[in-house]
Amino acid sequence: MLQPSEYTFHGKSNPATPNSNLNNQNKNVGTPIEQATIGRTLVIKGELSAAEALYIDGRIEGKISMPDHRVTIGRNGSVQANINAREVVVMGKVNGNIECTDRVDIRSEGSVIGDVSTIRISVEDGAVLKGGIEVRSAERKQHDKPQNQAKSMDMPKAPEAPKPSSEVPKAIAAVAGA
Repeated sequence: MLQPSEYTFHGKSNPATPNSNLNNQNKNVGTPIEQATIGRTLVIKGELSAAEALYIDGRIEGKISMPDHRVTIGRNGSVQANINAREVVVMGKVNGNIECTDRVDIRSEGSVIGDVSTIRISVEDGAVLKGGIEVRSAERKQHDKPQNQAKSMDMPKAPEAPKPSSEVPKAIAAVAGA
C-alpha cells in the first residue's frame, strides 16, 4: 500500500491531492455503465452474446444477440450480422437485419442495409437506410390479450338477463369451463 508521502503531483509531494481528486471524481461521475468495447483493429467472425452493453468500433461478421442491452456501432464500426438487442445505435455501417425490443437510432453518418423491426426508430438527416421497417406497438401487444378475454367473458353474460333464473348457473358453468 502506498503511503501518503509517496503520492506526487507534478513532481511535488502532496498527500491530500490524490484523495481529494478521487472524491471529487466520484461525486461528479454517476454509476459506471458496464460496456464491452471492440476496438478498431479487432475483427470477430461468429456469434456474440453478452450481459452488458456493447460498443463496436471494429468489424463483426456473424450474429449479435443481446436482447436486454444496447449495441452501439461506432463511426469506424462495420457489422455484417443480424442484431438482436434492446437498443441499437448506428454511427457506422450495418449490413444485416436489426431486431429491437425498444429503439433503433441511426445517426447522420450511419448506414443500415437490411430490415429493421422495433418499437421506436430515429433516422437522422444524412443517414442511409435501405430495407424494410416494421414499427410495432408495445401497448397494443400488452392490451390485446386482456381485452379479448374480457370480451369472451362478457358475451355469455349479455343473454343472462332475459333468461329464466334456472339457466343462469348453466351460463356461468359454460364460462368457467371455457
